[in-house]
Amino acid sequence: MTDADSSAVSAPTVATVGSAVVDRLYALSNLPEPDGGAFVRDEATAVGGVAANVASGLTRLGSDTGIVARLGDDEDARRVLRDLEDRGIDTERVRRGCEDERTSYTMVLRNDDGERMIVAGGESVVNLRLDEEDFAYLSDADTVFASAYAPDPVASALVEAKEAGDLPPLVFDLAGPLEELENRGARPETIDAMLPVCDLFLASEVPIQSYLGASGREALSELHSRGVQRAALTRGEDGALLLADGEVIDVPAFEIDATDTTGAGDAFTAGLLDAWLLEGKSPETAGLFAAATAALNCRNEGARGGLPTREEVEQFLE
Repeated sequence: MTDADSSAVSAPTVATVGSAVVDRLYALSNLPEPDGGAFVRDEATAVGGVAANVASGLTRLGSDTGIVARLGDDEDARRVLRDLEDRGIDTERVRRGCEDERTSYTMVLRNDDGERMIVAGGESVVNLRLDEEDFAYLSDADTVFASAYAPDPVASALVEAKEAGDLPPLVFDLAGPLEELENRGARPETIDAMLPVCDLFLASEVPIQSYLGASGREALSELHSRGVQRAALTRGEDGALLLADGEVIDVPAFEIDATDTTGAGDAFTAGLLDAWLLEGKSPETAGLFAAATAALNCRNEGARGGLPTREEVEQFLE
């Protein structure tokens, strides 16, 4: 839709905030070194973005979801919007940008071993801002999700709303290293302020190392000292570590014949949010559910190629 409709909108169970983008996928002969090169063996275009991926994963698991996002004024925007609507994600709080504004995009470069490089561009995500109707929508949801890829004014506004008691449980994903966030995502000061107010903090190894200068159990200990009660640190093939009220829990990764690991972290987030926050499962049970969700998503190409249903996850765990 165009800029916010003034009519009342029914909020979903989970509202995600931030990036809905186009993914341009390139299968390469190799990931190039500086001043090096590579050959494109195959290419495709898909739809991604952390906020959109998490909403898609949750919808596939059976949750009612919506997204607050901004798209550009181009064909890519129409592609993204159609995809969100086809997946059953509420798009009432998706607005279109001004003339000639490009929809944000990522270029995903992948070699035969599944290793990746991701490069981002476009203006629409960076230009996202929240208005009163967005906050009314978010406050009516059961849970709100955002990542550090949301522009700093958005992340800062979420912190302020949470501090004021105007938001439901808030899940925050560090998503990228600090150097990648500079000038387009949350600033370190905003992330600092987010820690004691978010209800679940997520990160992977590279982002947490860039932010805290630590990883693994040391990073979780530091997060706990800064007021974080629940956190998840994903570690690829080494599984994940969960922080639950000061206790650290190991979650193993499942072995699966992976076609593409793009979006595995977002699928893990969707599974963990579903099982731990929405379903109230124990952290041990929720961690395994999230790990299975992530593993199954790697069956097909693209960030959402293999998103499983709840039944598929439960059957896999059995």
